[in-house]
Amino acid sequence: MASADKPHAVCIPFPHQSHIKATLKLAKLLHHKGFHITFVNTEFNHRRFLKSRGPNSLDGLPDFRFETIPDGLPSSDSDSTQDSPTIGKSVRENFLAPFRDLLAKLNDSASSNVPPVTSIVSDGFMTFTITAAEEFGLPVVLLWTLAACGFMGFYQFRPLVERGLAPLKDPSYLTNGYLDTPVDWIPGMKNMRLKDLPSFFRTTDPNDVVFNLTMEAAERAPKASAIILHTFDALEPEVLNTLSSMFPLVYTIGPLQLLLNQIPEQEQCLSSVGYNLWKEEAECLQWLNSKQPDTVIYVNFGSVVVMKPQEVLEFGLGLANSNHSFLWVIRSDLVVGDSAIFEPEFLEGIKERGFISGWCPQEQVLNHPSIGGFLTHSGWNSIVESLSAGVPMICWPVVAEQQTNCLYACSEWGIGMEIDGDVRREKVEKVVRELMDGEEGKKMKKRALEWKRLAEEATRPLGSSALNLDKLLNGVLMSKS
Repeated sequence: MASADKPHAVCIPFPHQSHIKATLKLAKLLHHKGFHITFVNTEFNHRRFLKSRGPNSLDGLPDFRFETIPDGLPSSDSDSTQDSPTIGKSVRENFLAPFRDLLAKLNDSASSNVPPVTSIVSDGFMTFTITAAEEFGLPVVLLWTLAACGFMGFYQFRPLVERGLAPLKDPSYLTNGYLDTPVDWIPGMKNMRLKDLPSFFRTTDPNDVVFNLTMEAAERAPKASAIILHTFDALEPEVLNTLSSMFPLVYTIGPLQLLLNQIPEQEQCLSSVGYNLWKEEAECLQWLNSKQPDTVIYVNFGSVVVMKPQEVLEFGLGLANSNHSFLWVIRSDLVVGDSAIFEPEFLEGIKERGFISGWCPQEQVLNHPSIGGFLTHSGWNSIVESLSAGVPMICWPVVAEQQTNCLYACSEWGIGMEIDGDVRREKVEKVVRELMDGEEGKKMKKRALEWKRLAEEATRPLGSSALNLDKLLNGVLMSKS
């Protein structure tokens, strides 16, 4: 197909690491299916993107271009994730105008090499794209980089307000047992409590930016041409059945990496395009090569979570006392205040069985034979990547829908065990030992491998996720109607 005849999808993620990663994977899949892709980062994140891989690393990609828009915030050379309330407020107030201008520019410059824009693939939290799509007469698909249970959790924010359950009356409601209140009205979800819903409702401010942004985004979702959820049918049948009855077009397309793995190596022209805003430190893979199978626990709390020094210390001492080898990613911006958490004596004592990295190629790590478990914040990218690798988890949920993911990983799928918010070294040591050595850990490993098998089944050519991708293309993104 000549470049001028190709469908042209403009893909725009929410400007956080995990959202960029998932959206870029979907963009690669669309490119393989014959699309010209324009991928839109904020100027801030694109500088970090280039810094992590080299200034010329994205040049000359066939039918795949990167564009940027300003985020409306003061310029910064920081290498840290932007504060969620700040960037969320800017998304609501500042993104529509430059995005509209970009669409106009792309159409004005349409040539033999750049076809006119035919569709928008937008992060579910970036619902200004619905307005832009209406103005330009384009279909817009919302990619929710979440599980179905996480999306359904966000969709409950309006009912929480209507029932008088949110916002909280005062801060004591965080600790007085109120969050244990049963939530029994959500179709397709059982055994839920307030504490299992996404954490953004835990505010006393009715004007809280993040709470209102997520509530509005969930409510606007039905206005899109279609919704994509980064999951697969066998994993969440009850929630998916409910969502399919609520929204006209819901497509489960995941795990995205397993779909990408189906592309023959000789056709992977975008394999050089990575996903990370931090430079990956490959030395950790060499270290893993020196370890026996299933003997290392991998520790990573994601790209957004910020921890107190005492929390990091408790995790560190618990890991050390477990006597198991561990690979721990400690971002430069992970800890509030002084990052020199560990005494030199501690680091000396763990040097044979502990490896600390600033950032790593997570999926390669999780698929390494030496990895036996994953201590995670329960972000959805991390959960689905661990599940795809057949690795059981210890879950320490912190924010957003991580609480919902944790509940499902532990109670529904049987592949996780939880550490509650009050971290203690004794608890960390106990759960690490149970995961790596105990009977429950062995059962979890077996269940994780079974979910891996089902995920691989869903992403094969006739699997549910592969078929859903084709339905999305033929019914929405390439439709002439």
